[in-house]
Amino acid sequence: MKHIHKVAVLGAGTMGARIAAHFANAGIASSLLDIVPPDADGPARNKIAAAGLDAAKKSKPAAFMDASLARLITIGNFDDDLKRLAEVDWIIEAVVENLDLKRALLRKVEAIRKPGTIITTNTSGLPVGKIAEGFSDDFRRSWFGTHFFNPPRYMRLLEIIPTPDTDRDAIDAVSRFCDIHLGKGIVLAKDTPNFIGNRVGTFSVLNVMRLMQEMDLSIEDVDALTGQALGWPRSATFRTIDLVGLDILGHVVSNMTRVVTGDSAAQLDERSDLKLPDFYKQMLERKWLGDKTKGGFYKKAKSTGQEDERLALDWKTLEYHPRKKPKFPALDMAKNVEQTAARLKMLLGLDGSGPQKNDRAGAFLWSALSDLWTYSANRIPEISDSIVEIDRAMRLGFNWELGPFELWDAAGVEATIERMKKEDRPIAANVEQLLAAGKKTWYLDDPKAASGREYFDLGAVAYKAVAVPSGVWSVDVAKKSNGVVKKNSGASVVDLGDGVACIEFHSKMNTIGTDIVQLILQTMKSGGPGDAFDAFVITNDATNFSVGANLMLLLMSIQEEEWDDVDLAIRTFQGMTQAIKFSPKPVVVAPFGLTLGGGTEISLHAPALQPHAELYMGLVEVGVGLLPGAGGCKEMLLRAVDSAESIRPGGRGESVELMEAMKRIFETIATAKVATSAPEARGLGFLRDSDNITMNRERVLSDAKARALEMVRAGYEPPQPRTDIPAPGENTLAALKMGVHLMRQGDYITEYEVKLATKIAEVLCGGNVTPGTPVSEQYILDLEREGFKSLCGEKKTQERIQYTLKTGKTLRN
Repeated sequence: MKHIHKVAVLGAGTMGARIAAHFANAGIASSLLDIVPPDADGPARNKIAAAGLDAAKKSKPAAFMDASLARLITIGNFDDDLKRLAEVDWIIEAVVENLDLKRALLRKVEAIRKPGTIITTNTSGLPVGKIAEGFSDDFRRSWFGTHFFNPPRYMRLLEIIPTPDTDRDAIDAVSRFCDIHLGKGIVLAKDTPNFIGNRVGTFSVLNVMRLMQEMDLSIEDVDALTGQALGWPRSATFRTIDLVGLDILGHVVSNMTRVVTGDSAAQLDERSDLKLPDFYKQMLERKWLGDKTKGGFYKKAKSTGQEDERLALDWKTLEYHPRKKPKFPALDMAKNVEQTAARLKMLLGLDGSGPQKNDRAGAFLWSALSDLWTYSANRIPEISDSIVEIDRAMRLGFNWELGPFELWDAAGVEATIERMKKEDRPIAANVEQLLAAGKKTWYLDDPKAASGREYFDLGAVAYKAVAVPSGVWSVDVAKKSNGVVKKNSGASVVDLGDGVACIEFHSKMNTIGTDIVQLILQTMKSGGPGDAFDAFVITNDATNFSVGANLMLLLMSIQEEEWDDVDLAIRTFQGMTQAIKFSPKPVVVAPFGLTLGGGTEISLHAPALQPHAELYMGLVEVGVGLLPGAGGCKEMLLRAVDSAESIRPGGRGESVELMEAMKRIFETIATAKVATSAPEARGLGFLRDSDNITMNRERVLSDAKARALEMVRAGYEPPQPRTDIPAPGENTLAALKMGVHLMRQGDYITEYEVKLATKIAEVLCGGNVTPGTPVSEQYILDLEREGFKSLCGEKKTQERIQYTLKTGKTLRN
């Protein structure tokens, strides 16, 4: 298989520059080239590529996982630097969507590239085969489409579009590389307009706009109905369009409106009647393009209060008004249903209750979804040979929890078809084929399949295993094949095979309460369920690893002044993190997404971490008026002491190196710094140099298991509790307090934040002791516990906890 070490990106626009940035995230060097501006000389010849790279450096959300990674991108231009293409393994064309322009540039590339070099296009609208028509055999064998979704760092979908000439080896090489190194979910698409994701997504959006006008709903109504209630993103329909840009959707729609055959224009599909509404075209004329022009379907307005007010557009008058909260009783009831499938049935009146009279929410969703199902089913085999690729494209490219066919299964295929027939709606031939074969669902569970499920293959008229690349795995699939060893309401112990167990959290937002703490303690102690295993992995399948300790339980104990309960809770939490650290068997924690507070403390105590690259990690306790009380301060202190010792051995508690390291960890904890990626978390000291990072979220579990087995084979020896930590002591404490005093003088922090920061400094320095005094890990844990408890008794801390529980935000009192 071909190996990819160096790439070139042609075109430094929004997509080109961000694709290069994501290669840098994977540690891959790239050349980023663009045209020479008219009459430019010297460095100004690279002005356009430089501007593209600069925009990627400043982009929000950040394109780079760490600012220093931009060094891996070398800029240049098409006139002076195309010769570099002879040295790369993969060339990506991402210039403007103009067929003649692309072909002219690629003719130059053809003359320079070495035979066998992979070359792909990031086009979203032009036929991939047509761009390379008439090029050499070697070029056409190495040529195909790689359609990245914007922003490439965060959108996991990569559509790969082969042509009849494409060499399978080239596709395999890019698929494997993008899966493992770029963290992409690969979907093979056919060379049809808008490929898969944008074809189905655009239909859905246009149909939603049609229904909005027919049913006289508002922009806010539609966004309430097409968001989290369906397992779709919170930004729903119109907020998403504002984020993406109205012009981008307009461009995608123009690809879809008609496909040209010879000289005559033919209809693309049976729903070519759908078009952009007049109000949308007027918005394009007025350049109301969404967030990039500070106004689209929504815009922010300065309000007298502290926060800007978001105004919504009235599509009938094109005037803005304060956003109104939609009133849909059915939607309010459905919010209490946790599972998307059950919530969907309830909203559609398919849970046995039947459609409700005057239920506009149900009527709208029924029309939108039944049309989506028929449209998606009619696209096979036109845009894809299987339902799997369509579902995967919508999950990864549009952040839907369930793709169209998975949503259909959730609602019930038989019940929906029965209702569609009653209402004289069109029925897709493909679903008739499913039912005629005596089958009732598009998917079935299959514990023997690597993916844990089968899909109905319309070509074979039979179920086939959903194929996944080796190493793509989840806790859910492990449960189906190996089973659950022990569980309670907050966590489970799952057998991963080969002597490794997974401790999985499944509480709401994976908050850590008594149930999770108890299960970890039971599993780690001898005589418990952990005896049957040689190693442990702590991870789960949710969006976030853990948002920290269960504050509601803590607040209830505080309000009832159950101080013994608070003390016991902290001791038990500390006991749990120490059990992870000193377990005689290796424990690998694999965090991802939000890993805050107690979630970070669990991670800090693991002998090894295997995080996902998208990691948002931090000790944020100060935000709720507390300090890290389960060993977080202790572990950060140990890292500071060890890093100072590695620079100047024998420096004890007095060295300049220790003072600098202490300032860094104090700032990290006292300002509740949150890393926005795994490389950033390493920079803040949350990850060690020996911790490996997984780029693909779907590979975190198998990578963590492999790491655990590696540790077992290497004859893992647990660390011993340390009793000789040189306490930084009174001098460092005085320096940190001075820093806090200056922050208060400058009015950067409140009076209460002075108290919080001072308490944190006292714990980190081991109290007001002589520098270098040897102290134990337990001594620091006791300081943490006392500090945590004393803050629990403060009125201002209680106000902070209440405010966060109520709003999800932090109070600076």
